[in-house]
Amino acid sequence: MPKKGKKYEAATQIIDKQAVYESLEAIELVKKAATAKFDETVEVAVRLGVDPKKQDQQVRGVVVLPHGTGKVKRVLVFAKGDKAKEAEQAGADFVGDQDLINKIQQGWFDFDVCVATPDMMGEVGKLGRLLGGKGLMPNPKAGTVTFDVTRAIQEIKAGKIEYRLDKAGQIHAPIGKVSFDSAKLQENLQTLIDALQKAKPAAAKGVYLRNISISSTMGPGAKLNLQSWK
Repeated sequence: MPKKGKKYEAATQIIDKQAVYESLEAIELVKKAATAKFDETVEVAVRLGVDPKKQDQQVRGVVVLPHGTGKVKRVLVFAKGDKAKEAEQAGADFVGDQDLINKIQQGWFDFDVCVATPDMMGEVGKLGRLLGGKGLMPNPKAGTVTFDVTRAIQEIKAGKIEYRLDKAGQIHAPIGKVSFDSAKLQENLQTLIDALQKAKPAAAKGVYLRNISISSTMGPGAKLNLQSWK
């Protein structure tokens, strides 16, 4: 088992692994325990009371965080004609059709999110293995296959994130940077949890929110008091 660094060990003295905290207190402790030389991301891990193996208990969606994530995403849009012009005017970083498809097939991936108009999906589908393997494939459920490219780009730039249940029944998502004001991180956290609660599958029985913890990129996690989210 790899040995923890001195900074991490010092951070564990700030956060009690056995304790549960109210959200604002947990956020402030996570910020205090973040000692990396870069602006660490504050991440949330939520364990849900669903069976990830069952199709009717999948949890997936998107939410726009009111204060963004602290990262300006590079948006690529597959579109033609007027929609390509619209995407450029809306602030897309890369816009094209077959030219971008060819470029990606040659190994170029200098972007963070892909948006495509529905009429482009026949061609974009050929990139399924390349984009899918990196979680970049446009998807209607994520709002990234749409003719309303202006709205899609604006939401992504404003802080839209996608959440998806993993094989362990957990959701992992960023809610900002440690440099953010604690109140803004708390509001982002509340917005995410509200979205997850609204996305609860009808087939899910029993306790839905099983565990919530937050941490910085390099720091230890702090467990949240679930009674605050009932």
